[in-house]
Amino acid sequence: IVNEIARLNEDPNVQGLALDLPESLYSSKVLNAVKPEKDVDGLSDVNLGRLVRGDACDCLVPPAVSAVMELLEDLGGKTVLLVGAGGAMGAALQCLLQREGAATMSCWWKAPQLRTKLHQADVVVVGSTKPDDVPVSWIKPGTTVISCSHDLLSEKHNYGQQNNHAAENAVGSLAIAMRMQNMVKNTERWIQSQQYRKWDLRCLKLQPLSPVPSDIEISRAQSPKAVDVLAKEIGLLTDEIEIYGQTKAKVRLSLLERLKDQPDGKYVLVAGITPTPLGEGKSTVTIGLVQALTAHLNINSFACLRQPSQGPTFGVKGGAAGGGYAQVIPMEEFNLHLTGDIHAITAANNLLAAAIDARILHENTQSDKALYNRLVPVVNGVRGFSAIQLARLRRLGINKTDPGTLTEEEISKFARLDIDPSTITWQRVVDTNDRFLRKITVGQAKTEKGFVRQAQFDIAVASEIMAILALTTSLQDMKERLGRMVVANDKKGEPVTAEDLGVTGALAVLMKDAIKPTLMQTLEGTPVFVHAGPFANIAHGNSSVLADKIALKLVGEKGFVVTEAGFGADIGMEKFFNIKCRASGLVPSVVVLVATVRALKMHGGGPNVTAGAPLKKEYTEENLQLVADGCCNLQKQIQITQLFGVPVVVALNVFKTDSPAEVDLVCEIAKQSGAFDAVPCNHWSAGGKGAVKLAQAVEKAASQKNSFKYLYNLELPIVEKIRIIAQKVYGAQDIELSPAAQSQVDRYTRQGFGSLPICMAKTHLSLSHQPERKGVPTGFILPISEVRASIGAGFIYPLVGTMSTMPGLPTRPCFYDIDLDSVTEQVKGLF
Repeated sequence: IVNEIARLNEDPNVQGLALDLPESLYSSKVLNAVKPEKDVDGLSDVNLGRLVRGDACDCLVPPAVSAVMELLEDLGGKTVLLVGAGGAMGAALQCLLQREGAATMSCWWKAPQLRTKLHQADVVVVGSTKPDDVPVSWIKPGTTVISCSHDLLSEKHNYGQQNNHAAENAVGSLAIAMRMQNMVKNTERWIQSQQYRKWDLRCLKLQPLSPVPSDIEISRAQSPKAVDVLAKEIGLLTDEIEIYGQTKAKVRLSLLERLKDQPDGKYVLVAGITPTPLGEGKSTVTIGLVQALTAHLNINSFACLRQPSQGPTFGVKGGAAGGGYAQVIPMEEFNLHLTGDIHAITAANNLLAAAIDARILHENTQSDKALYNRLVPVVNGVRGFSAIQLARLRRLGINKTDPGTLTEEEISKFARLDIDPSTITWQRVVDTNDRFLRKITVGQAKTEKGFVRQAQFDIAVASEIMAILALTTSLQDMKERLGRMVVANDKKGEPVTAEDLGVTGALAVLMKDAIKPTLMQTLEGTPVFVHAGPFANIAHGNSSVLADKIALKLVGEKGFVVTEAGFGADIGMEKFFNIKCRASGLVPSVVVLVATVRALKMHGGGPNVTAGAPLKKEYTEENLQLVADGCCNLQKQIQITQLFGVPVVVALNVFKTDSPAEVDLVCEIAKQSGAFDAVPCNHWSAGGKGAVKLAQAVEKAASQKNSFKYLYNLELPIVEKIRIIAQKVYGAQDIELSPAAQSQVDRYTRQGFGSLPICMAKTHLSLSHQPERKGVPTGFILPISEVRASIGAGFIYPLVGTMSTMPGLPTRPCFYDIDLDSVTEQVKGLF
């Protein structure tokens, strides 16, 4: 019985459980096995506790008890005896009777004082069958006798031996009616639970220290809420989360269906000026802003961040959880593995890579007949096509379902993909910075029969599957995108897809959990989604559409969702608008543009910065001319934002070396250049409190008229779309395509991919293709060396100059400082 109850507890289609069991089986173990929210009989300890405490709206009264109370009137001053009514029912009866002013007594049928108590009672409530050796004459004349045995609900009780036969039958029917009433009440509760619920968020208190400790020390000093508590506070249902440890949970996509009629909140993008080695702090601003909105202004808000790659974490960059008193916690879990999404992408990517090489090998070494027999084998005496093979037959125009009816020509057409090895674009991936995998040779073992080719590894987050994860809108959409991925051309020049290789379903299986966003929290206990992590220089550089969509529903109409675009506004923001917004259909309300005085000084001609070396005096002493000169880059990024018709607020991350005059100068220039507002921020040292003015500016900007528009029409030729981005965003004079790039553009256009958006793969360190050119370079010709296509993700990506898709380790990587305390199991030296 307990096992069956446990099964029904977890069935989302069952909203209530009623127990009809023999009296002997109503044990505490059985009654408490029922989830309190499904307990229509109201007999669990949790339900009884709520009843005794007086929480009428949160509890259900046991049906037989309700029936007794319905029959009894004017109990004030009367004495009620409960006979044979113990356990939950007896306790519930005593509680409600006393609340109505009755004096209650209780005893069992075998009790020596039974006769005396029966004679004293004005009302007798019988909870179990009366033994034959207790005569009716013990009950004084005029006493009301009511039976509330469990069996009443099943109409199984033997009433013949009890007093007042007609009244007892009425109680049985009434108890059944009361149970039905409980069922209705429980279903109403369930329906109510499916509606959008106002947040009941308990924010965590911060006590910032000076000087500010290391990021990991700050993270460890805070005690995060249990993730199931956070989920409940923001209106998630228990069956909508899958918990990973104490502080992480996957959120199921079913929430989007439940809240489909809920209006979206405001949508805010955090972008930055052109990055420098000094750092601008976009992630820190994103976290500081939501901490300010929710913990200090009491406005619902959600941060949506990318999952960091472990390559840079152990290489040179470090993590991406924010910093100081504006972080996602626990930061070591955020930066290491998280819930395994990148590992799932690696597995799916490399399964497809293995399928490509294996298929070429098998086609090279087998006849059409042998290949066909192995692709469509006889299993248990039956030969049949799989679903994905039938789909391939339909695409080939072969409308047959019986493997034995294909002609020799059809067999050859079906069995051979005829992949041209020189056109393979699908690479293996690993989530480690490993420069020696940038060019490799595969197939050198004798078992591969001389099939040798040059290949390479990319870093895992550069995989097209990562871009698909970030842009998909549903599980079905993800499956379709995975199937559309083009991995090579055949020898006739036609595209070969993952669907042709028959691997789509397997890829979807590997990605079925990765598609769910991961819920975490900030240092001040506000919610964060961490999901997807495509790089911005070699992919589109934004977190997932699904995380944004779910967050926009959860915050409510007056709430805010704050997401971040990688690198400068010219790269991450441009791709956010032209690629991500097209995929999601969402319209941003505000752009927050992040800058620092130090970085602007570098753009103004300040000296180069060497990692680990002390900063030169230009960066630590007041220099208004250098700041003013560097503001050209900030002005350019504001202009780029204005191309899309969205209000922009400048967030100036303040450092202790910045002078008030420098800060005021940047804010003044920003406002003169068209920013809605420009606000100095101190969230790194003060938490959300240091970003309250920024939050107020964002709230005001979000109420402004929004004239959002895309930069280019998708129907324009590929080359023209590239030229628009180069000239209007980067400030190039023109573009120049290599012969190879032009040939690739012609091929993609011929194959029907010309109407896809453009995802430029370009250095993030300059508006131009030359990393050393800071500020606002002009008069340059942008060289396009190669043009590739991510058909599943849904974009064409031109490579500007030479772009590596596999980072390398520096002379002294971050891993020198990382260690594990073998006693406490705590990570040390992460940042």
